[in-house]
This record gives sequence, C-alpha cells and structure tokens, in this order.
Amino acid sequence: MTPVHFQGNAAPLSSDGLTAVATDLKVHAPEIWAVLAVETSGCGYLPDRRPQILFERHVFHRLTNGQFDDGDISDPVPGGYGPRGALQYDRLGRAISKDRSAALQSTSWGIGQIMGMNYPRAGFHDVEDMVAAIEDSEDRQLTAVGMFLANTGLGTFLRSHDWASFARGYNGPNYAINRYDIRLNSEYQKYSTGALPDLNVRAAQLYLTYLGFHPGSIDGIAGEHTMAALAQFRAQNGMQSASGMDASAVAQLRDVLTGTSAVAV
Repeated sequence: MTPVHFQGNAAPLSSDGLTAVATDLKVHAPEIWAVLAVETSGCGYLPDRRPQILFERHVFHRLTNGQFDDGDISDPVPGGYGPRGALQYDRLGRAISKDRSAALQSTSWGIGQIMGMNYPRAGFHDVEDMVAAIEDSEDRQLTAVGMFLANTGLGTFLRSHDWASFARGYNGPNYAINRYDIRLNSEYQKYSTGALPDLNVRAAQLYLTYLGFHPGSIDGIAGEHTMAALAQFRAQNGMQSASGMDASAVAQLRDVLTGTSAVAV
C-alpha cells in the first residue's frame, strides 16, 4: 500500500492534554473550545488521519519572493483557497515540489490552525518538527496552540475575553470581515453555559471515522448517528452490543484501528 504523506497516529484529544494547556494559559475549557470551534469546528484531523490544513498562497509568495507566482499556489493576494480537505493537500504538494520548507511554513496546521511559519513561537526547532507533532496527536496540536498564545501574549486577551484583540492577533487585521470576534464570543457563551464535549465520545467518533464508519460531527455528543455507527462497528466485528459510550468502547475502536485486537475490520 502506498503510504499517505502527512498521515500519523492522529490520536484524539485527551483530558490531560486539554487540562495542561488550559492550566498553562490560566483559562478554562470553554475558552479553549471556543477557539477550536471557530478554527476547525473542533477537530484536528481529516477522515484519512491527515491533519486539517489550509494552504496560504500569499505567504508562499512572500517566503519565495514571488518566483513561483501562478495565481494558485503563489500569489501576492490572499485567497484562492477552494474547499478544505484533500484539495488543500493537492495545493500543498504542488508547493512542496517548488520549495518544501516554504510550503510547510505557508500552511496552517491542526486543530488550532497554527501557521507553519510560526514554528518557533509554537515551541519547535523547525517546521518539520512542528508538522511531525501535528501529525501525531491533538494533544500535541493543542500544546502548540498554547505555546503560540503564551509566546505572543494572546493568552492575555483570551483570559480577559477581549475577543476583538484576540481575533486581531490570531486571525489578522481583517478579522471583522469574517465576524471572527463575534463567533468566538458566541462559541464561548455556548460552552460556558452548556455541556462541554465528552472526550470519550469524541475519541470514539474520531476512531469510527478513521475506520470508515459515519458517526456524524466530531462533537463529543453521543447522538443517534454516533451510536448507530458504534453499533455497526460492533456488529461487523462480532462484538457484543452495548448501550453506553465509555472508555471500553474507545479502547475497542483503538485496538482495531491499530491492529492490536484479534478482531479485524
């Protein structure tokens, strides 16, 4: 089988990973989830276990002095994104064929969409180290977000819920065009007054997606689609049906995905 470039362990976010970053930033979980929800709808990976990315042609233009300008992968004007998902990797691949380092630095990566060019402020020696961490787990993706916020001073605005100042620093001076600050506040209000994503459920949803089942949104809510996908997984693998979604369900899914279970998909 041909290896899939940029496909790593793609481990789901853990309680320890979330708590560590929130503690370091002196915020609570709703602030973290607000940022993640706006950036990636709260999920760091595609169904094929590659990180969520967005390729920025204007950054590639700047880093390569415009020598590859074609209006697609390189252009002085932002935009031209096209759909998210696999298409972004097509664009990244074309840029890599011109200049790998500049291409990786011109891409926003993972659950918090940290730009590759920000690798020093995200706590990495070089952009290759950053990408390897992003491929590995959402915990490491979130750690990179936390380091970036701490090293840029944006954590201060997150703590004070100064959404406009946070948006300006995190999303850029044109943040208002996309109502970035308003969306952050809306997500924060939702998470601070309602239930937070259940990380066991969310992990199960990611593993089900990787295995080719369809649990719906990766939102940490054990809804109808998620429970139906889990039941289908268990039936196809000769497992006993169960009504709950707990750590044992996550372990079953992880073991089948990693090939450590005697049961095969």
